[in-house]
Amino acid sequence: MTSVAVIGGGIGGLTAAACLLQAGLDVHVYEQASRLSEVGAGVQVSPNASRILHRLGLAGPLAATGVKPLAWHQRRWDNGRTLLRAPLAEALEATYGYPHYQMHRADLLDALVGALPPERIHLGHRVVGLTDGGDDVDVRFAGGQRVRAGVVVGADGIHSAVRQALFGADQAHFTGCVAYRGVVPAERLGHLGLEVTAQIWLGPGRHFVHYFISARRLINFVAVIEQDEWTRESWTDRGDVGDALAAYAGWHPQVRQIIGAADETFRWALFDRPPLPRWSRGRVTLLGDAAHAMLPFMAQGAAQAIEDGATLSACLRQLPPVAALRRYEEVRLPRTSRLQEMSAGNKTRFHLPDGDAQAERDSQMAEGSRSWSFNALGWLYEHDAGETSLTAHGSRT
Repeated sequence: MTSVAVIGGGIGGLTAAACLLQAGLDVHVYEQASRLSEVGAGVQVSPNASRILHRLGLAGPLAATGVKPLAWHQRRWDNGRTLLRAPLAEALEATYGYPHYQMHRADLLDALVGALPPERIHLGHRVVGLTDGGDDVDVRFAGGQRVRAGVVVGADGIHSAVRQALFGADQAHFTGCVAYRGVVPAERLGHLGLEVTAQIWLGPGRHFVHYFISARRLINFVAVIEQDEWTRESWTDRGDVGDALAAYAGWHPQVRQIIGAADETFRWALFDRPPLPRWSRGRVTLLGDAAHAMLPFMAQGAAQAIEDGATLSACLRQLPPVAALRRYEEVRLPRTSRLQEMSAGNKTRFHLPDGDAQAERDSQMAEGSRSWSFNALGWLYEHDAGETSLTAHGSRT
């Protein structure tokens, strides 16, 4: 039986471990933090990801805390005019067989932790070195701990130590955007009569997203603004509610009331990296943000990490380790690269200044509103990462 060491205990790493364990592999997760936690708040779990989580037995926990949005609702920044309203909820589930959830990241992480025996998760393990000996990989941790595994999976995020060990140090690219993020108790905003939708407000040089999470007890928001420079790549820098309000001066009252109801915000600089030409070397590979960090403008970062875990599991179940990692990379890299490109493109599309280009965008959105989810994104939502991995060789599906 192939032994697998997954480095990183986030959403991607835990999903991969649960899929690998379900496939009969001997898998252990090694996380550098002293406890498992998720920074940030909201996460979208679209049908391409929820089908994988349901197969792991997580339909119950997801239904208990996840929120099924009625629609994507894209709106104009100043007067709230609907630009596009695409159905989700029952319509999406009927088409693709699995639901779309809006969730607190911590709720999703807790569900994944519950899918693994506690003895499979090892905290306080920070990788300091890897040596691929051909037959297995020697993993060294700070403090002197060592393990040997037949396969090592770097699921250790955008600052991945495993990626650096494989391909050397690299520099993330600041995308010119900074996000203020926060959560607000839903009862504070009851007077707004908010729909259970994912609302995206588009405006010059910035956009604003809000939706319910945690069984509708909380409202998550992300306010993304363009900024010339930034020096840190962090989820946890404190923001100022007053600064966020000032950035949205003149915007619709609903946007400003949601921001103003927050007790605190955090600032998050948006960095990305161009698609890697390869993810794997020998018996070591990458997964999630370590392999394909992307802007959040397609709401697919976590979903693609979840897909990675399902495909990796299918490949290792059917092929020898080195061949399995090559196939995993061949199948996954084109799809995630496509989504990286699309996510970056949405930055421009979301932030158009008022004018001819904005008017043309709005017209196209209005024309495509009725069928947007099902035609434009069918290729994304219908994909089964666990079943098509070995037949999708070299494809862009």
